[in-house]
Amino acid sequence: MNIKKVVVIGSGTMGSGIAAHLCNANVPVTLLDLKTEISEQARDKIFKSKPPLLLDKSKVNNIKVGNIVDNFSEVSEADWVVEAVVERIDIKHDIYRKIFKTRKHGAIVSSNTSSIPIKILSKNLSEEEKKDFCITHFFNPVRYMGLLEIVKSENNDLDKIEDLKKFCEVELGKGAIICNDTPGFLGNRVGVYAMQIAMTEAFNMKLSVEEADAIFGRPMGIPKTGIFGLYDLIGIDLMADVLKSFIKELPKSDKFHVVAQEIPLVKKLIDTGYTGRKGKGGFYRINKSEDGKILEALNLETGKYSPSKKIDIKSDKVDLKTLIARQDKYGEYAWTVISKIIKYASSLVPSITKEFNDIDEAMRLGFNWAKGPFEMLEEIGVKFFFNKIDEFKGNEFLENLSKTKNENFYGERQKYTEIETLGKIKKKAISLDGNNSAQIYRFNDYNIVEFTTKANALDYDSMDALKKATDKPLIIINESMQFSAGVNLTYTMNFADKGDFKSIEKFIRYFQETCKTLKYSRFPVISAPSGLTLGGGFEVLVQSNFVASHTNIVIGLVETIVGLIPAGGGCKEMLARWLNTDEAKKDPNFAPLKVFNIIGYGKTATSPIEAVPLKYLMPEDKKIMNRNSLLDVSKEILNKNRDFKAPDELVFKLPGESVREEMYKILDKLYNDKVILDHGMEVARELAFVLSGGDTSVDKTITEDQLFQLELNSFMKLIETKKTQQRIKHTLATGKPLVN
Repeated sequence: MNIKKVVVIGSGTMGSGIAAHLCNANVPVTLLDLKTEISEQARDKIFKSKPPLLLDKSKVNNIKVGNIVDNFSEVSEADWVVEAVVERIDIKHDIYRKIFKTRKHGAIVSSNTSSIPIKILSKNLSEEEKKDFCITHFFNPVRYMGLLEIVKSENNDLDKIEDLKKFCEVELGKGAIICNDTPGFLGNRVGVYAMQIAMTEAFNMKLSVEEADAIFGRPMGIPKTGIFGLYDLIGIDLMADVLKSFIKELPKSDKFHVVAQEIPLVKKLIDTGYTGRKGKGGFYRINKSEDGKILEALNLETGKYSPSKKIDIKSDKVDLKTLIARQDKYGEYAWTVISKIIKYASSLVPSITKEFNDIDEAMRLGFNWAKGPFEMLEEIGVKFFFNKIDEFKGNEFLENLSKTKNENFYGERQKYTEIETLGKIKKKAISLDGNNSAQIYRFNDYNIVEFTTKANALDYDSMDALKKATDKPLIIINESMQFSAGVNLTYTMNFADKGDFKSIEKFIRYFQETCKTLKYSRFPVISAPSGLTLGGGFEVLVQSNFVASHTNIVIGLVETIVGLIPAGGGCKEMLARWLNTDEAKKDPNFAPLKVFNIIGYGKTATSPIEAVPLKYLMPEDKKIMNRNSLLDVSKEILNKNRDFKAPDELVFKLPGESVREEMYKILDKLYNDKVILDHGMEVARELAFVLSGGDTSVDKTITEDQLFQLELNSFMKLIETKKTQQRIKHTLATGKPLVN
């Protein structure tokens, strides 16, 4: 099956997201709705979306629009027709009748439903039509969520289902998992249960919403929103509707019914308009007072709000063994929630899927969990689990495992794909000396470094791992959501608060030394980023020899926002890239002014297509739709560069004072227009000094080491100021910039 054209019917959130992602993959797509104006409005929303649904906004008109009356003939030319209309079965049946009457022979037809079984959707289809009909359940937002559930029926042409899976994997970059026709399919069945058990146990154990969110979050390898934050994000009323759907579809014997019981406080929230972020608030709300906006949390016993308290459970890394071993309410809550999730997920094997680790992958790809239920069981330990768990009679999977108590039951990860992923390779690789911030793996004749800190922020240990790993060809890659959000600011501020600026200077020097080691290693170094690649993370990337980038990156140098300048070589490398342009060869001021504009505003790119014009990425850097393929592509680069030779060290010719005066004129205007304030001027003037080359002139040359020193000097001047420290503390506390 060769899919060259797709029609999406229904231009709501999911239909628009699917159409946008097909556009990202350069697949011709037509978006249809009741009226052309509706699909046109949807296309406009795609263009304006934040975060952006399109890799390249200029391609928005590649999404054709129309209506289901005048333009339905588009279906006859499509190789794949995706139905994404409202979840009403009568409307869907009507659409299918029209589609199958119009489609070309053999074209696949799918529904994006998240809850309606195939047997109901396909009720009116002929046996021949059922062969080509399935469910393709994308997760929202389509561009960013890796999971695609392809739900098959007993009637399907399985070869065609496999062809569709390969297309979605290769062309759309999705983690496409085939599963059986059961309520909620893979991800939602387990994910919603996990949410409900986390919520009900918080009520049962009388935890505060902040305490529950502090545990059912990063310490468990779950996104930091936590359970109640996630409820607010999704919508409390929407979750209530989801639960009703499960209650309706699942047999009374299913344990889901236990956690789906209506909670009076939750009903009261819905009835009074407290439906989460989209409503008046939810389990959290923003209360505006004379002192400004205050985040408040709901008391689960009284139903009253009070200022939210930050809960520090002294657990930053994902360490389930330690977490559940705690002799306090947090350990008890973690064990109760984790053990019940494991019991429920394992009870679904093989009814949902015969491959239990497909459930894990669904949780990783669709819910951004670091570990799925079975990986949790593997980490906890089989013997430990069975020594602590209560009864599990009737659970075929656990009954079989209890007999063998096989600690190595898990086997290969990511069976849903044939691609040799990082997840698979880690099981086979030799684990070398790692540390608290990074892990080094050796596989055959190359090394892998994977950062392991929160947001993969960089510190001494991160640098140590990188330096150690350059004794072989090196790939810097990870499985977490981010490549690296930059240097660990909390780590830096710990020294600043003590007035220990010598330690900060020592660390920055070590960071520079490490980046130089990467750049001039005798073996090639490849960075394979996905997600946030900011500040220090970008500096690691830009001083690698090669880059294989996932399309979902956010990349840039953002140090000025927190009152600093890049000091790990970011200024130096951006100057080098812009100096190597035709414009710079004619005008010595061109490159410094260009980089001043980019770094000064803390500009970021949200895709490789946006990154290339800024020179954050280069045209020759590899851009990959499927994140699973980053390792394979990186290995291909290594194979093609077996005769690699380290580059020659750079020398720079920069204008010095002459271009700096131009920069100052720009700053004076911005200051007079109150775009920047006093400290913004100070930061920008330091940046200007570095990018101009300091006390140089165009007839002199300066070395990389001299530019490193300029970066360091300015960085240290700024970190020692109270106003920069205020910016950093404000950003760490709120996630938002401070303008001062």
